[in-house]
Amino acid sequence: MRSALDLLRLRILPPVLTGTGVMLLAAGILTYADPTTAGEPAATPVVVTAPPSTPAPSPSVSASASASASASVGPTPSASPSTSPSPQIGVRVATRLVIPALRIDLPVIEGPDGYPPCDVAMYLKELGQPGEGRAIYLYAHARRGMMLPLLEQSKVNDGRGMLGMLVQVFTSDDQLYLYEISEVRRHQRTLDRPLAATSEELWLQTSEGPNASYPKLQVVARPLSVAPADPAEAHPKAEPRAC
Repeated sequence: MRSALDLLRLRILPPVLTGTGVMLLAAGILTYADPTTAGEPAATPVVVTAPPSTPAPSPSVSASASASASASVGPTPSASPSTSPSPQIGVRVATRLVIPALRIDLPVIEGPDGYPPCDVAMYLKELGQPGEGRAIYLYAHARRGMMLPLLEQSKVNDGRGMLGMLVQVFTSDDQLYLYEISEVRRHQRTLDRPLAATSEELWLQTSEGPNASYPKLQVVARPLSVAPADPAEAHPKAEPRAC
């Protein structure tokens, strides 16, 4: 029997449904009614990428900037970062997502088979986890208290203001992975790029409209560093709510 990813790669599903992967499809994230957006988006995908010459900040600078930007939302790394984490495939999972500059702070749970809940972010289990050297895919509704700030920022100059923002992902083994936003991909309908990734990338997804005819916003971030985290910060209480 073919795996879910094999089926996706063979494009058995219609193109309009392939944009968020098998688990997102099963969870209904392409078809949920999201009352936060309206209006038909542009038909042509828009990809805004940070210039290749833009230097990635050093781990120490990144951690400091992240703590400063977070105010009361973002945590501070608890030790000097290391740039060479040892992968533990199948052991580590994302537990918390923080984007200090946008005041996004969400517990992360495994994406469900049914309709995705509110008040949490979810990971696509068919793809990777931090430190595994492949694409990590986190998604949430475009609603207040969730990923609505991503959607709102993407509408301003095609999201260029998000380039360089820091993203923190805490994991179940009490680590803090730091990423930097490098691409804003509006009006997307495929998952081809994260499926084909051969190095670590963090992908964030939210909706651009209220039904399945609308594409998705994808934000890509490149890895910067990893450091030990306070267990209390790495394990927020998740309270998923039906919505």
